[in-house]
Amino acid sequence: MNRSIVVGLAKLLVISVCWSAPVSGAQEPAPAKVSSESVDKPAAAYRLDFSVNEIDESKRVNTRQYSMNLNAGDANALKIGTRVPVEAKQGEFQYIDVGTNIWAKLKERDNNLMLEVRAEISNFAIPDQANRSNSMPLLRQIQINGSTVVFPGKLTAIGSVDDPNSKRQFQLEVTVTRLK
Repeated sequence: MNRSIVVGLAKLLVISVCWSAPVSGAQEPAPAKVSSESVDKPAAAYRLDFSVNEIDESKRVNTRQYSMNLNAGDANALKIGTRVPVEAKQGEFQYIDVGTNIWAKLKERDNNLMLEVRAEISNFAIPDQANRSNSMPLLRQIQINGSTVVFPGKLTAIGSVDDPNSKRQFQLEVTVTRLK
């Protein structure tokens, strides 16, 4: 019986030594390497200055200016205008946005700045309709959507459209400036 106790203790001693000792040839895991590509670099900040130009027979008659700040990789929007109630069914109203909506997304890719823009400009075809809620308003709308490469500090035309009811043309331009 003493021999079985001694053998059991010997086995227990061998197991505990093997358990706590490192296995030969085994290596501890190497610390994870952090490559410069996997580290997020801080996003560059930009200011976008938009101009909506109204041109009548080659003469600029009106310009509206809009600005937004935007981080590369993000999107932003600005909205200026009025929400007009329109009766859809008897006693049920829906709202229509009338004014200027500009949405922009800026991406840095291969040392270039890629800008995607959606712009919608609407107003009342008959200015008096802005003050009357009992009639269905007649709206004029211009949409310019585009995607292009932009260069900081340079004026870039996003698009232009002719007004089908007049000799006027509308242009959307942007200047992108990197903020420090």
